[in-house]
Amino acid sequence: MSFRSKFALIVLSATLALYAVIGGWMSTRAQQEGNDPGAQLRIFENVLQHIQNDYVDEPNMAKVRAGALRGLAYGLDPYSTYLTPEQVRDYKAGTNSNQAGIGAELSQFASYLYVIAPVKGSPAEQAGVRAGDFIEYIDNKATRDISLYDAKQLLNGTPGTEVKLRILRTNSRPLTLTVKRGAFKAPAAESRMEQGRVGVLRINSLSEGESADVRSRLQDLVKQGAQKIVLDLRNVAGGSFDEGVAVANLFIKDGTLAQKVGREGKVLKQAAAEPSKAIFTGPVVALIDAGTAGAAEVIASAFVDTKRGDVVGEKSFGAGAEQQLFALRDGDGLLLTIVKWASSKGKPFLGNDRASSGIAPTVEVKRPELADAVDPDDLTGNDDDAIRQQQNQPNDKRENQPETGPKQQAPQEDIQLKKALELLRNAPAAQRAAA
Repeated sequence: MSFRSKFALIVLSATLALYAVIGGWMSTRAQQEGNDPGAQLRIFENVLQHIQNDYVDEPNMAKVRAGALRGLAYGLDPYSTYLTPEQVRDYKAGTNSNQAGIGAELSQFASYLYVIAPVKGSPAEQAGVRAGDFIEYIDNKATRDISLYDAKQLLNGTPGTEVKLRILRTNSRPLTLTVKRGAFKAPAAESRMEQGRVGVLRINSLSEGESADVRSRLQDLVKQGAQKIVLDLRNVAGGSFDEGVAVANLFIKDGTLAQKVGREGKVLKQAAAEPSKAIFTGPVVALIDAGTAGAAEVIASAFVDTKRGDVVGEKSFGAGAEQQLFALRDGDGLLLTIVKWASSKGKPFLGNDRASSGIAPTVEVKRPELADAVDPDDLTGNDDDAIRQQQNQPNDKRENQPETGPKQQAPQEDIQLKKALELLRNAPAAQRAAA
């Protein structure tokens, strides 16, 4: 290479390096300014000044303040929210309220109310609500862009009363389901034996006290001769962190099972396995899907991190967080997420978006009847006004009207369970529990 060529190459390299340094500095500075509370406060002050000085009518500043606080919380996560004074009183009343719900674990997706999974045996499941449904309307109230807390309040009501849900569902026309509110309890865990001395343990809930029942079912399977276990966590959402840890501990005898993390990833609690509580050391496979969330993700992540056994199915939804109510001076409040549940390696289940949330299976098996997440706007079929007009027309004048009620479908082969059984039947029965 000639001297001139070498010199040109050096100059080019130096120029590229300089651009990289300047670009990185500018990007960092922009990011710092974007996260600077002072800079953001100045923007709010400027907006407020325009409202006070330039808005066409005399503004109701109390409503402006409430709207601003609601918007601030809405930009955080589905579970952080602004509460009015009345909502603060309802929140503090908690389980003492005489309100009943429909029995579904809910979140938000693309600004719509999203069903992570209905609780088995709940009014929602009985009415035909499915995991992955978008609830577009609760009675006549659109759910788009309202808080998750507000949506839940619309769903709750006097036991025995009915609520109409307009559902958007993949591979289906929009449909309207009527759900009767009422008290319910998820059924206990279920168990059965399959060929090859494989026990199938289906969990339906991880609410307080459920781990004791799971333990009993597992012991029964062992007594029946089970040497290998399929642990079915599909459509198990919500539940208690400690119950998830307790179930994981039945299969994993030592090591960290999960964590609770706070600001900047600070570990607030480490849940360690207790060797005396592990009762099954043979091969095990867990099943998960997009309806798996919260406490069930504690179990799935522990299996993955400790390499205890394969996790088969689809990526879980990603949930598990704890909120604290901060009182404001006018009696209203701010419900803020202060803790996230995380795997033993510190990865929170609830991420900043769907891509960063959930637990990925070690063996992916997608059920063909379940489509990947789509834009709910593509499922509406009509705009909102057309829908309302359509619903108000006489029956004989409606065209392309939403379907009502669930349709009976032919049973699909459970390819995820089939894969789990295949993996276990090929595994040696003497496989030890991982540390």
